[in-house]
Amino acid sequence: MNEDLAARLDRVESTLAIQQLPIRYAMAVGSRDVDTWVSLFVDDVNCGRHGVGREVLRQWITPALEKFYRSIHQVCGHRIEFVDADNARGQVYCRAEHEYGDKWIVMAICYFDTYTRRNGEWFFVRRNEQRWYSQDITQRPNPPFNDWLGSEMLATLPAGFPTWAAFWGKVDERRIQEVTSAPVHAPSDGPAPRRRPTGG
Repeated sequence: MNEDLAARLDRVESTLAIQQLPIRYAMAVGSRDVDTWVSLFVDDVNCGRHGVGREVLRQWITPALEKFYRSIHQVCGHRIEFVDADNARGQVYCRAEHEYGDKWIVMAICYFDTYTRRNGEWFFVRRNEQRWYSQDITQRPNPPFNDWLGSEMLATLPAGFPTWAAFWGKVDERRIQEVTSAPVHAPSDGPAPRRRPTGG
């Protein structure tokens, strides 16, 4: 097999392996399989102020999973961009549903992921969860687009996309007022997504 064909085959196999990570993540959350969930991340996963490593991640996620009962994460699409043969980044669209007391919270999410391959296996390095809204299923999403009391994350999309402000900056303000009662704007220095080891 020539070198070019080997590289192309490796890219295909890597793409397929990376595509499995979000659904494995989703099923681990839905089944509360914490062992599988933490195994999807690199062994030295950076959990920010909480520390480093899978055991730290386990200690962080376990109480987070106790905050809701039934849950479903539906992976809706996955974009992958390779940095090199062993590193990639991606964006994953997801619709998540959570039973929270007498509420059924629906969330529209985009995960901004970083992946790496170690010893032939692909892992998450980081999942940065950003969301459009979280709302009880019986309600229409409304400002501030976060109806989950106690949730640590607020709605950061669509203003978090760098193209959002550029697009709407060219549109007449009166037109914007016709289509929304709650326009959003990106920070002046560009989007600064909130970093978390994981989410959703």
